[in-house]
Amino acid sequence: MVTKVLIAWLRDSDPALRWQVERDLVRDPPEVWGATRARIAAEGFGARLLALQGPDGQWAGGAFFPADFDFHGPEAAEDAGQPWTATTWTLNSLREWGLESAVLRERRTAELLAENSRWEYENLPYWGGEVDCCINAWTVANGLWLGADITGIVDWLLEHRLPDGGWNCEWIEGSTRSSFHSTLNSLKGLLAYDVATGGTDATRAARRSGEEYLLQRGLFRRLSTGEPVAPWVDRFAYPLRGFYNVLNAAEYFRQVSLLDGATPDPRMADAIELIRAARQPDGTWLQARRHPGRVWFEVDAPAGEPSKWLTLFGTRVLAWWDSQIP
Repeated sequence: MVTKVLIAWLRDSDPALRWQVERDLVRDPPEVWGATRARIAAEGFGARLLALQGPDGQWAGGAFFPADFDFHGPEAAEDAGQPWTATTWTLNSLREWGLESAVLRERRTAELLAENSRWEYENLPYWGGEVDCCINAWTVANGLWLGADITGIVDWLLEHRLPDGGWNCEWIEGSTRSSFHSTLNSLKGLLAYDVATGGTDATRAARRSGEEYLLQRGLFRRLSTGEPVAPWVDRFAYPLRGFYNVLNAAEYFRQVSLLDGATPDPRMADAIELIRAARQPDGTWLQARRHPGRVWFEVDAPAGEPSKWLTLFGTRVLAWWDSQIP
């Protein structure tokens, strides 16, 4: 399914995407994809976001929401979506695209955020985290990338794992059952910590626990009935944001295998088939939807059209799975 036409289409893209195609699909040598990766800071999506950073180190003047966000206005309506322009969302994009951290370290971004950025929740300091599992996990990953001390947030994630093995951002509202979304996002933060530091017995144990939560459910089923947990499990969209689907989860487990050397767990088989079923005859995956909310600019195809980002992820996941599972 990975035809020359498909590869040519994928390579004709922003450096943030192209370098991953070169590394993971084409298997170009490091000097080739590394040169493309270095272009992220100077052109395309990465350069555009870097130009939008404020002198205080933030984007849109806020930690998780833009400074001008009206929490009581139309933009705060349930169907309006989360604004995606503030600091945390922008850092997530730049990190996930592969921007070299030196670019932001030279700008003293971690220090500026420590001085100027506070969470909208109770005005807590940026690198201290807050009470949302997903936000704290992203802050761990971004802090490791930028050289901030996020040890306290890692400890917080360990302390807030629920008895069933995962996490739920609604714990503060009394929830005692984990969610797919919160568990995957928390796992990504812990994986970033283990990759960057080697991890600890506690972080590795917590990660195994959260992974088992998802694997017991085949990445998309209710443990009680075996039925799909929700319609969104196979609705793939980019940017990923914090939303769960089986492609997002399978990509996490692919990254785990790179760190741990583990083979794919057979319990993922049905989820993998959902991913395979979504592949179009030409080898692409379609953008299922656009998450509503304010953005700096668009980085992928409209809903219903072939997505280069999703095609990269889908092709990469299936190649990993098919190379190791008979």
